[in-house]
Amino acid sequence: MPKQNAAGSAKQTKSSHIISAGHCRALGATIEADGVNFAVWCPQALNIELLLFKTVNDDAPEVIALSSNVFKSNYFWHVKVRGIGAGQIYAYRIRRAQRTSSSISNVMPGKVLLDPYGRRVLFPDEYQRFQGEDDAENLRCSAKSAVVDMDAYDWGLDIHPRHPLNRTVIYEMHVKGFTAHPSSGLSSEVRGTYRGLIEKIPYLVSMGITAVELLPVYQFDEQDALPGKKNYWGYSPMNFFAPHEAYAQDRSLMGPINEFRDLVKALHQANIEVILDVVYNHTSEGDSRGPVYCFKGLDTHGYYIVNDEGNFGNFSGCGNTLNATNPVVRTMILDSLVFWREQMHVDGFRFDLASILSRDPSGMPLAASPTLLDIDANRHLADAKIIAEPWDAGGLYQLGSIAGTKWREWNGKFRDDVRSFIRGDNGALKNFVLRILGSPDVYNEHNVDPQKSINFITCHDGFTLWDLVCYTQKHNLDNGEDNRDGNDANYSANYGYEGEFPDDTLNQLRLRQVKNMMVTNLLSMGTPMICMGDEVLRTQRGNNNAYCQDNELSYLNWNFTPMQKDMLKFTQRLIKLRTHGKLQSKANEATVLNKALRNSKLQWHGVKPFQPDWSDGSHSIGILVYYGEFGLYAYVFFNAYWQDLTIELPPPPNNVKRKWIKIVDTSEEKTSQSVLPRGQVCYHAGDKLVIEARSVVMFMSIGT
Repeated sequence: MPKQNAAGSAKQTKSSHIISAGHCRALGATIEADGVNFAVWCPQALNIELLLFKTVNDDAPEVIALSSNVFKSNYFWHVKVRGIGAGQIYAYRIRRAQRTSSSISNVMPGKVLLDPYGRRVLFPDEYQRFQGEDDAENLRCSAKSAVVDMDAYDWGLDIHPRHPLNRTVIYEMHVKGFTAHPSSGLSSEVRGTYRGLIEKIPYLVSMGITAVELLPVYQFDEQDALPGKKNYWGYSPMNFFAPHEAYAQDRSLMGPINEFRDLVKALHQANIEVILDVVYNHTSEGDSRGPVYCFKGLDTHGYYIVNDEGNFGNFSGCGNTLNATNPVVRTMILDSLVFWREQMHVDGFRFDLASILSRDPSGMPLAASPTLLDIDANRHLADAKIIAEPWDAGGLYQLGSIAGTKWREWNGKFRDDVRSFIRGDNGALKNFVLRILGSPDVYNEHNVDPQKSINFITCHDGFTLWDLVCYTQKHNLDNGEDNRDGNDANYSANYGYEGEFPDDTLNQLRLRQVKNMMVTNLLSMGTPMICMGDEVLRTQRGNNNAYCQDNELSYLNWNFTPMQKDMLKFTQRLIKLRTHGKLQSKANEATVLNKALRNSKLQWHGVKPFQPDWSDGSHSIGILVYYGEFGLYAYVFFNAYWQDLTIELPPPPNNVKRKWIKIVDTSEEKTSQSVLPRGQVCYHAGDKLVIEARSVVMFMSIGT
């Protein structure tokens, strides 16, 4: 190593690079006028090496060894290297560290380590998930970081759409799975990439989607799965700042970064927001048996929850749990969020297993989590959508109680209670009504608007909407875990036959049930989320945990059958009804639905007006909502019973002469008659109507 004087004046290295002390004002690799400053957190290292590579496959890098306090400020190591810039490939390696009493070493000497703040992760040709003891082999097989210039991109006039939540419809999707299928009509080079998704934006626009929620796009390890499988979903992060390389057509230094930015810019131009599914609860390093490529190598006990016996806390179900309340980890999470918001222009974040962020270093939950509150109050995220999955794999369930007022939450009770009622379960009616009203039992409707609830019936994790009506049991044998994985409580039904079956009567019943759930989701109070492909009856053949199925089982097949096309039209019309129809066109920032709820402008009806049946054996309910400020009346009747019901239409409040127009009827086989039918027939109070078994109808009355 080069000699240093006490002041840290620069000396020349063997490769002619000039180094100096540098600083830790910014972590990661920062391009400066005359070189690059490197800074990393590693409190217990006694010697740390900065490795500079000529190529990603280089196994003989330049080694800049740092052992003097000149290159260390308290817990941070730093050095400035002159004469290098964007494109420089690098990594860290520790040779010596302080001893600890724990049975798990706090650092991993000899391992080639990624920069936790690296903006780009590169993989050599011989990449291996696990490193060995041989230096040369580790250098060849390890992933590496790269210096990038984040300012070298023209955003043009990119503008965030900023849709209010009462006008938001979220489409949860997988970047690769959306276009990877050959039926997408894209070239093989573009299928499954950021660019491929750009090509299909017109489809999203035609649906009326206002926001896409992308499954993880942070760099993850595809090898984090059982042998012979690939991690497809991406919930195995290696880094929190770098975009996933495999989704880029261009794998050059800036390819993934700029292609992701192109995607964001294109979606914004189509008036669609970008929400990222982010994983700050664990990493792909697993427990003590897992690989080492970053965090375990630099500070195991700082980055992870580890108990006194040296065992990793596993509240994520993936082997480890990030120590989110540790100041350095909390800062890293916030820095990552601000980076994606300001440098990558995303519009919001959905936090996987967000409840983990409220656990302290011992794993105990905190009522006022500093991490959750920091995210809630961060000024850089003030206008970003922040959504929590309010539970974790350790049993912590915080629906309705995530710390901070800005947070919105995935409503798991909405999913389960709607499934249960539509299926025809006894005792499900009361909870169903609470869900369609924005879950006032969970969220205090006098202080929190209904948009606190993100309503969904399906998501990536579980059955697809079509599989909910085709399977009573999960079928996950292809995952290689003897069908032990995946949720057993699916609230699903097959209606007489397990799986697909070519019977028109059966399939029409299944289609009706799917439409019933789609109607409920899109017309309930709260913000609806649709899972990719549900609008065209996508199936995973009963697999409810397709995390490792990087194949056509998970991809969207664009060869739509007539029934799939009908479902697509049905969904499109429902979304239009929600976001642009008469129900919403006269609403201001506070939705009329919300006003109706708070002002108690609701009436409940059964088959007879004003006689709702609230018994556990009831499978139907009518709800009349009066929007007095706008003169709008809506009446919805849900019949989850397996027989037809004859109902009597109630009168609109205060005006029995008003007429009802039917605008939704899921019993109609064709969408042209089931949503906003032409040649509308008018109905009057007191009219008797047959509501077919397992169907939903909606009426509207406007004006006098």
